[in-house]
Amino acid sequence: MRPEQARASPWAGVLVAFFEPELRAWYGAQPLRKVFWGYGVGVSALVVLLYAAAFYEDRPLAQQVMLFCFAAYTIWLLVSLWRCAANSSLFWGLLTRWLTVAWAANTALILIALQADLVVCYLGH
Repeated sequence: MRPEQARASPWAGVLVAFFEPELRAWYGAQPLRKVFWGYGVGVSALVVLLYAAAFYEDRPLAQQVMLFCFAAYTIWLLVSLWRCAANSSLFWGLLTRWLTVAWAANTALILIALQADLVVCYLGH
């Protein structure tokens, strides 16, 4: 659903206005550098710090919730990066798309390893 289509109800309008930058990224309308560095590096680093805090505080439920959120966020991010790469120069667009593939593989392996660790934790408690 495009942002202009979601304005049918008052709540939809509020949500679209609040998430407009993210929706623009999803549709490939944001500058690549903003999505890559702001959402890709900045927000992802914050998520890693939050997960690390939950890990060291031994909070498996918080870790589980964050893994789910991180997986959903990563899907949004990778699609947004791929689409925003089309608006960039050939070099940066191609480089971003290759990095997106590597990022997806790396994230999948990390999520599998962290989930396996949580399963061991659940079985051990």
